[in-house]
Amino acid sequence: MAEETEAPAPTAKQLTTARRFVAEHGKPAKAVVENIGRAGARVVLVGHDGALGDIVVPAVETGQKLVEAVEDLEPAEWDAETTNSTKIGPGHRRRMAGHAL
Repeated sequence: MAEETEAPAPTAKQLTTARRFVAEHGKPAKAVVENIGRAGARVVLVGHDGALGDIVVPAVETGQKLVEAVEDLEPAEWDAETTNSTKIGPGHRRRMAGHAL
C-alpha cells in the first residue's frame, strides 16, 4: 500500500498572488479548488468585481490551505451564485476558445 504524504503548504509566491488578487478585485473574493490530475490543482479566483484569476498548486489540499490562509478569500463551488458573479470579457472568451489575441 502506498504511503500517504501530507500535501505541501502554499508557497509565499502563491499566497502573495492570492492576497494581491483580493486587494485588487474586492472583498470578499471566492476560490474554487479544482483537481487537475497529476499536475495538482487549480485555484480559480473570482473577485468581488467579477474578475477571474488562477493559481496552480501541487495538490487539492494545498489549494484548500491557500484559501484558508488568505483573509477575505472564501471557499466556493461552481454553483449558480459563483458562476453568475463572474464577468468574462471578449478577450478572455477568445483565449478560452484557443484563438490568438
